[in-house]
Amino acid sequence: QFLILRGHHQSITAVAFGNKVSPLLVCSASRDYVIVWNLEECKENALQGAAPRGTVLGTLMGKVLCLRFSPDDHAVGVCTGNKIVMLDAEGPSVLAELQGHLAPVTSLAFCAWQANLVISASEDRTVKVWDCHVGTSVHTSPVLTAAYPLLSVFIDEETKQLVTGCADGQLWVFSLDETHHYRCVTRVDLRKKRQRFSATKVQSGSGGPSGESQLSSTNEQEKEERIEAAFLVLQLERCDLSHILNPGCECLPPENTKCVWIGSSDGLFIFNLANFELEAVLLYKDFLGLSIKVAGSCAIMNKTINEKTFCLLTSMFGNKIAVLEINLAALVRSQQGPGMGKGLSVLASSCVLPTSPLYFGVVEKKRTKPVGRKLSAARSSVQDQPLVFHSKVRSSGYASAPHVTMFSPKTNIKSDGKRSSKCKNGYKCKEYPLESTLPGRLREQVAVAEAPTMVCCLQYSGDGQRLACGLANHLLLVFDASLTGTPAAFSGHDGPVSTVSWSHSGEWLVSASPDRSLRLWSAQGAVHTVLLGKDVFPKPIQFAQFYYIDAFILLSSGPEFHLLKYHVDTRRDEIKRYKQKSKCQPVHRLSMANAAEITSLSAANDFYSYIVLTAGRNRTLEIFDLNASCSAAVIPEAHSRPVHQICQNKGSPFAVQQPEAYNLFLTAAVGDGIKLWDMRTQRCERRFEGHANRCHPCGVALSACGRHVACGAEDRYVYLYEMGSSTFSRRLGGHTDTVTRVAFSPSAPQIKQSSVFSSREMFLEE
Repeated sequence: QFLILRGHHQSITAVAFGNKVSPLLVCSASRDYVIVWNLEECKENALQGAAPRGTVLGTLMGKVLCLRFSPDDHAVGVCTGNKIVMLDAEGPSVLAELQGHLAPVTSLAFCAWQANLVISASEDRTVKVWDCHVGTSVHTSPVLTAAYPLLSVFIDEETKQLVTGCADGQLWVFSLDETHHYRCVTRVDLRKKRQRFSATKVQSGSGGPSGESQLSSTNEQEKEERIEAAFLVLQLERCDLSHILNPGCECLPPENTKCVWIGSSDGLFIFNLANFELEAVLLYKDFLGLSIKVAGSCAIMNKTINEKTFCLLTSMFGNKIAVLEINLAALVRSQQGPGMGKGLSVLASSCVLPTSPLYFGVVEKKRTKPVGRKLSAARSSVQDQPLVFHSKVRSSGYASAPHVTMFSPKTNIKSDGKRSSKCKNGYKCKEYPLESTLPGRLREQVAVAEAPTMVCCLQYSGDGQRLACGLANHLLLVFDASLTGTPAAFSGHDGPVSTVSWSHSGEWLVSASPDRSLRLWSAQGAVHTVLLGKDVFPKPIQFAQFYYIDAFILLSSGPEFHLLKYHVDTRRDEIKRYKQKSKCQPVHRLSMANAAEITSLSAANDFYSYIVLTAGRNRTLEIFDLNASCSAAVIPEAHSRPVHQICQNKGSPFAVQQPEAYNLFLTAAVGDGIKLWDMRTQRCERRFEGHANRCHPCGVALSACGRHVACGAEDRYVYLYEMGSSTFSRRLGGHTDTVTRVAFSPSAPQIKQSSVFSSREMFLEE
């Protein structure tokens, strides 16, 4: 039964419900009155045969475009003309007048955790933050659009983010955290997001929520896009998908599933506030039984009842009203990508298959190691003996003691012994402080070369005691973690050292260069072994690393990545030292789909894992399972540009994480920010925005605790993010050029960074 509320004499232009259930209040506004209705009292009056009556709060206030109750329902914000009038909800009393906009105010929102803050959007294309107790403006945004007015505003209490939309389908997201100073996090074009979402859905073959909806063809959509005049963002409302998106992902913060309903003139959208992507799309034209194709206003429930929500639409042309009943779970699940639910995991959960290329390494370790020990023991008893058997013969000094000492300098042995003992103590005693703060205090700053030299790669050893640094001047330097003392220098490449990787044991380094050579170095600096020359691969080696706990070397060249089994002969045979006994044997190789050139590669080496992550020149991410020796998943259009770095959460011996956390990895692309992915769902869970990266491939790194992200930027800062926020928490300065490489220490809350030209810095926690 309808409850009719009469009291206005002119057209009602705005209506708003209160926030409390008891008593449930409704406020309505027209040019003549602003009235608050108590629905319980109105129902009682109607049952008794009396006319429902409300409380008049204001008269002749002009055209009201928006009404909003305060969180405690004690005040009502009225947007009339260029000002906001705060009225007492219990009687005709003006609490405050907020003036400062240059055009009519279109939308209003109260801040739940700060009762004195009110945020408004206006046709003057600005957003203002007000202190309603004082009656002054606290913050004013710049003009956000060129010509289109702002129509709606929404505050998410849990993520402390502000979202505002305009009449051209543009969204702006601001951070309301006190330390962020109302920083703009990102700008989103809903037109482009919708086109990309529709294209992805057509490629994956996923349908709509029911048989009533039918997707239009791509050509029809393009034609409609050309004639579409406007894309009005009419309403923004809360949408909770925590029980639908990643219900078992405890390692991700709950903020990663916070979404917002977007009610527009041509459809409904669910927008994720963590990854800034669309989760679902409902277009009015796709429903044959819906009489409204272009909406003039929209109201959406912010809660679900039996997994269903309701949406009220009014037609822009005509006097039509429609109510949509939406099964939220069915809608989202029907439009999810094909990668959902495949259950990939970085951690190995089964034994190596006999058909796997990794099985060769397991059998090799089990069978050949005991034999090698016997052979080495037998040979050691006869090696380094004189070649003549007459004791009186004096040759060129076989038994001469001074010549023997030349081959075993004592300085390196002593220093290495101290370093290794220090490393062992660190493993036993020192643990990573999980509750540590972000690094912020500069401790050391050194130059890696006298002349300006670009730092191409940067990596810590597993114990956090040493730092390898590849330079563009063909050198590989190994620093002490404190950046003190003279670094060990390794020379041998004919080009820039583009990649470097430590072995799990910390005894070896592998490096690669665009000169198509791969070199293996002893961390002690005494010897180096050339594994592959320039004639092995026709294309430069882009990435190289140890894999499967030092059982293999993994490298990429062109569209292929190769699995190499290696053997390093560490015996000291002075007679046959010219004879190279170290060897390398290709075991397996795999190619990316469509023969795309590999731009980044990553795999875990600190624990057994069958997964290899690759990124291609065609902007595709591809996940390979080496146990099955095949491609396990393909993620198209991962970024708008090719990915230049994949950074896995590989953990640390000094920090403990949940097993699910190792399935997270980061990707970075020039001009497209940083994305956090979950391998189990093969979807982007969060985007990190705010750092300047438009030309140079700036590096990214994950902390040992898995809670912080660091990245370089072109404005000479290092940006630090927290996993639960899409905007940066801190900036570290000091460089004089673009910061291209960053690295977190695995043993302490420290970060190393390097710029384009030779500077290196170390920051500690404050």
